[in-house]
Amino acid sequence: MADALIHGVAIACLGLAALGCGYVLFATLIVRRFKYGARPLATTFPTVSVLKPLRGAEPTLQANLQSFCDQDYPAAIQWLFGVQDADDAAAAVVEALIESRPGRDLELCITGGTTGSNPKVANLCGMQHRIRHDVVVIADSDIMVAPDYLQQTVAALEQPGVGAVTYLYRGVPHRGIWAQLAAMAIDCHFLPNALVGVTLGLATPCFGSTIALRRETLTAIGGFAAFRDQLADDYAMGAAVRQLGLRVAIPTLVVQHAFGERTFAQLLRHELRWARTVRVADAAGYAGVALTHPLPFAIVATLLGEVGFGVAAIVASIACRVVLQRQVEHTLGTRSLGIWLGPARDLLSFAIYCASFFVGVVSWRGHRYKVRADGTLLPLGDHKA
Repeated sequence: MADALIHGVAIACLGLAALGCGYVLFATLIVRRFKYGARPLATTFPTVSVLKPLRGAEPTLQANLQSFCDQDYPAAIQWLFGVQDADDAAAAVVEALIESRPGRDLELCITGGTTGSNPKVANLCGMQHRIRHDVVVIADSDIMVAPDYLQQTVAALEQPGVGAVTYLYRGVPHRGIWAQLAAMAIDCHFLPNALVGVTLGLATPCFGSTIALRRETLTAIGGFAAFRDQLADDYAMGAAVRQLGLRVAIPTLVVQHAFGERTFAQLLRHELRWARTVRVADAAGYAGVALTHPLPFAIVATLLGEVGFGVAAIVASIACRVVLQRQVEHTLGTRSLGIWLGPARDLLSFAIYCASFFVGVVSWRGHRYKVRADGTLLPLGDHKA
């Protein structure tokens, strides 16, 4: 009886591995068809306020912020950089940036008096009353963009029925194996999965890489205060825009997400928070993510006795992921992040996926939060660097 059960589980795992390989090859086809490249630039140029919520100074922060300041855009731009504490290391980076660009409309905002469980959104709330311009652009601190980013963003926002613009992103490691693994999670897992979801109409995402919307749209969805306790604040903002009957456009521009993880612990905390966020945003879709990981199922089948077919499934799983990784690199014109790390990345991604169903506490920039059943956050008050 036990042998029959083990054999049945092994066969089921082989089936899941086969389905996973099929999915990875399908994702490769979707990535291949992705029309990555420049979009038409704007024909009208409304004034723009760029909001950058900050906490801490990651290794690439200066370069990231500079890329937003050095935009080829012919209308007025206001840059607001928010920190909750004047002693935050990011404040010194912003002050140096302001000093190096005299005459630009750059402002450091100390937002510590604002409230909200989500520290990023609380930061945005503290900047909202300083917004002066027609278009509001919000982007995370670890995002880097090209000089025509604002023109392309405004062009997308000009299209009929568009209420917000967001972008896919790719990983750029700063240095070291942990940052490299973090970048691979984006390029080899997140990006293809997101493209499949959007292409098939199974996902309606909105990403913190960029959320651009008109000022009146921001007011209509309740301002930032409406999302100040949400873990998946970016997804919630996109959903609120759609509830107004407007679309969230995802142009083919792909921005860069810089990774500077120095330790496995940093990588683990970061990815567990991301996984928990995605699970909150789309629980049904997240359950199906298990099928995007063929390698673990192939390994389990082998360990349960299906050695011949199991080893073949392991080889096929690795080969399919290599094909997908090469296609992503070709489509985006990026350098290889390391084929040899692929199997380790696959196993780590699956372990984090499984762990996300049991993790009720997430860490963000050194502070820990309990995730309630409704997706809101409860600060725990302790500090973990």
